[in-house]
Amino acid sequence: MKLIIQIPCYNEEENLRSALDALPKSVPGVDKVEYLIINDGSKDNTVQVARDWGVNYIVNFRRNRGLAFGFMAGIDAALRAGADIIVNTDADNQYCADDIAKIVAPIVEGKADYVIGERPIDETEHFSKMKKRLQHIGSRTVRIASGTDVPDAPSGFRAISREAALHMNVINNYTYTLETIIQAGHNRTAIANVKIRTNPETRPSRLFKSIPAYVKRSSATIIRAFMMYKPLKFFFAMGAVFLLGALALGIRYIVYMCLGEGTGHVQSLILTAILGLMGFMAVLIGLLGDVIAANRKIIEDIQYHVRRLDYKVDSISDKGTTTEREKEQTMSEEMNERRQQDRRQYERRQHDRRQLERGQEDRRKADRRQADRRLKED
Repeated sequence: MKLIIQIPCYNEEENLRSALDALPKSVPGVDKVEYLIINDGSKDNTVQVARDWGVNYIVNFRRNRGLAFGFMAGIDAALRAGADIIVNTDADNQYCADDIAKIVAPIVEGKADYVIGERPIDETEHFSKMKKRLQHIGSRTVRIASGTDVPDAPSGFRAISREAALHMNVINNYTYTLETIIQAGHNRTAIANVKIRTNPETRPSRLFKSIPAYVKRSSATIIRAFMMYKPLKFFFAMGAVFLLGALALGIRYIVYMCLGEGTGHVQSLILTAILGLMGFMAVLIGLLGDVIAANRKIIEDIQYHVRRLDYKVDSISDKGTTTEREKEQTMSEEMNERRQQDRRQYERRQHDRRQLERGQEDRRKADRRQADRRLKED
């Protein structure tokens, strides 16, 4: 079993070496540990530091593509390198590297496919009170949207099995942390949470530049992911709000009509019609979105199988069963044998046809010779 530890990097020349030095050289239950960095358009000597340290793989971008894009590029490179487990950590050494064995353990034991490190948020000194509150609110929102029990959704310290990585997609450009949890909950991926330790802050967070910006972008990511994976529930709830508003205003107008005062409340009637139309449109959009989501699920299944072929995945369902590669090899051998049999049959038919043509030609020649003799005799 191979473990690849990936680290997204952007101008991490000062912190990368200490983060790499802290990484474990061996992990219980894992045969081989390798290291991968994603250089997200760094303008300093980040890549040279990684090379001097002896990193096995480097994914290099010429310009900054964002954390979410870099994360998926690292997943792709790790899968191509044959990783059975992928651990994602930060280049600023925020997470305690000794806990890698803890977050890998549920995957090694077959208990989970996706493990998220739970930070001691309330005990982290460099987190402000507002940031701690926002972290808890964000995690609670993600739990509701995903149907999971993840206590620390923004945590980037994660272990991912090969099977879970093959199903993973990230659409937004901001961060992978929230969307992948909603996606995993939608796909019924086995998720585990492990308490981890954190190290003192070495630099300010690049994602959390300001509280309003963080709230805005995180909220947009959660809403977009919820709309994409559960459109029926989202738009039905929105439509219900509009329809209830229309119903309340409609009842109000009817009451005024019964009291003989309806002429002065035509605006309520117009607003009722508008809200009712908006609610009806929201319900229709939800139904359409549900159909699109079903098609997306089919496309994701196709993508999963294409990835398995692309990454040459070997999967064993039970002990003693044949691997996918062995099955493919057996099928290939059977196809080659069929081709050879078809070729032999074709050659045999061609040979028989040529023999038949030669016999027919010989008979024609004999008939001509007999005709010539008769003419001479006459």
